[in-house]
Amino acid sequence: MVAAGMAAVEVAYAAWVRPRLMRWGATDEEVTGMYPGAELVPHGQRAATMAVTIGAPPDQVWPWLVQLGGDRGGWYSWDRLDNGGRPSATRVHPEWQDLTLGDYVKYWTGKGPVDAWQVAALEPNRFLGLRGLRDLRGRMLDPAQPRPSAYTEGLWAFLLNEQPDGRTRLVISGYQTLRPRWLERFANYWLYPPVVWPMQARMLAVLKRNIERAAQARAQAVAPPRPPSPDTARAHRAAPKPGGKSLAP
Repeated sequence: MVAAGMAAVEVAYAAWVRPRLMRWGATDEEVTGMYPGAELVPHGQRAATMAVTIGAPPDQVWPWLVQLGGDRGGWYSWDRLDNGGRPSATRVHPEWQDLTLGDYVKYWTGKGPVDAWQVAALEPNRFLGLRGLRDLRGRMLDPAQPRPSAYTEGLWAFLLNEQPDGRTRLVISGYQTLRPRWLERFANYWLYPPVVWPMQARMLAVLKRNIERAAQARAQAVAPPRPPSPDTARAHRAAPKPGGKSLAP
């Protein structure tokens, strides 16, 4: 009876309480509504949901996500902690825009870049899903094979929702599984929150800043020249040319 009661509490926590606790900047709908990629992580629980509004359309946000990676644009967070001290990109790099399904996004370690996440979902200007699947020794597993008794699997995903005013809502979430279950509970309650929140919040803030700066610079570069004011035009007509006479009345 007690075990059944504890199981019911755990199910309720996973389905209702935990998604609301593990959030930053996200609306209720973004936290509890449907999120793509559940089928990519069997038996996965919804991960933390974090979101930000960026003052640029999705096609200007997408290139920054495509170039994620330790050997590419970095992670836009605290580079000393998660990018080997290498600075993350502050602009879009055309040479890093060729991401395809099945590619591996690398993480920078003391020994250099190593495969960390596999591109499991890729819908340009809309959705990017990075899947990690390893045993508890850190060895990568084949997602086509049965899962062992002890493993960790997660989908780290980026969803772009265009707003009516042309801005973009970037929602980062996903799904995760960790076995054995006692270790999953420990990670969910004590490990993920203090690690995910500060690093990913920093990522969202940096992405917003960089993308909006780039959008502003692009708008200024293509803006048509402003016509002269009536006073400026009149002064220009009245100014005498070298060797000529003034046209002022």
